[in-house]
Amino acid sequence: VSDASGCSMIALLHTGAAKFPQHFLPRTRQAVCLLLPAALLKGYGSIISRKLASHGFGASMAAMSSFPPQRYHYFLVLDFEATCDKPQIHPQEIIEFPILKLNGRTMEIESTFHMYVQPVVHPQLTPFCTELTGIIQGMVDGQPSLQQVLERVDEWMAKEGLLDPSVKSIFVTCGDWDLKVMLPGQCQYLGLPVADYFKQWINLKKAYSFAMGSWPKNGLLDMNKGLNLQHIGRPHSGIDDCKNIANIMKTLAHRGFIFKQTSKPF
Repeated sequence: VSDASGCSMIALLHTGAAKFPQHFLPRTRQAVCLLLPAALLKGYGSIISRKLASHGFGASMAAMSSFPPQRYHYFLVLDFEATCDKPQIHPQEIIEFPILKLNGRTMEIESTFHMYVQPVVHPQLTPFCTELTGIIQGMVDGQPSLQQVLERVDEWMAKEGLLDPSVKSIFVTCGDWDLKVMLPGQCQYLGLPVADYFKQWINLKKAYSFAMGSWPKNGLLDMNKGLNLQHIGRPHSGIDDCKNIANIMKTLAHRGFIFKQTSKPF
């Protein structure tokens, strides 16, 4: 039994299993099996596999039943650390610039970009900043400037095939601060352009609230707790925060959540 697009009823049951009430699945499968000829049931697996492969999703049926295809080929997980103090210093400057390239089909990390950045307006890190982020003075002294790091990000994006117009990718951050406030604010201060790929993103807090029905007031800590996940590494370490974001995304994807852009166009 097929719809207008050629998708079988069985395919709909499998790809929609994560959203379908679990206690109905056995009865529904049984009913479908009674309605459909044995020959059709025998061949439906290969038909669905070919359809998935034609769209670039070569996953097994078992995986796809709890892991629906995402809208993006890659998710670029980003979490800045910046100069800070109490009271807050101005302007803040990015001192850690990590990106994880997450495969949208497998939700596994394929590549990492990670650099520390030399601050120029306030070159000396405050004790508060070091205590919060774990970044000591020696980790930023002599490192590239933000302009140089942004150039290397662009080189990495090109090397990873992320600048290909046919490849759909989007940044993911824990909140809107990184790409709505921090990067454009510092670039404006330094007179640097902001690449277009930094102008749309997914706010993981919003995605989590859509999926789980509650807002994570304490960010990653609340999201890990809500999903029964262990926190990875040190809080407020940029690269460790990226790993936590990736782990949360993978868990939500396995539960059937499909990520969508949350930022408004610039």
